[in-house]
Amino acid sequence: MKRPQLNRKLRLEVPYRTRDNAGGYSETWQVAGTLWASVKAGTGRDAEQAGLSISTVPYKITLRAAPFGAPSRPKPGQRMRDGERIFSLLAVTEADFDARYLVCFARAEEVST
Repeated sequence: MKRPQLNRKLRLEVPYRTRDNAGGYSETWQVAGTLWASVKAGTGRDAEQAGLSISTVPYKITLRAAPFGAPSRPKPGQRMRDGERIFSLLAVTEADFDARYLVCFARAEEVST
């Protein structure tokens, strides 16, 4: 595997649930750390949801590997942030046989106007 250029500084965010005193919960996001990554966009598409046009783009995010259970290892259900852009993590796996890098498969969505 060719060594990736880890030239994007992303914030790893984890969901945090708090009770809302109405029997449910509200979800906020807390920063778990900062990771350097290579971000590659896939082919985007538009879809309509609830009368809005939603633009969806798949991303492949490569970063240095971290052991299972380490707080710096991303997991599905977490997200990464690059400024205002949010990448929802769908899957995480080793990128190479030596497990030197991880690949995160992610999706970014935004409302098209």
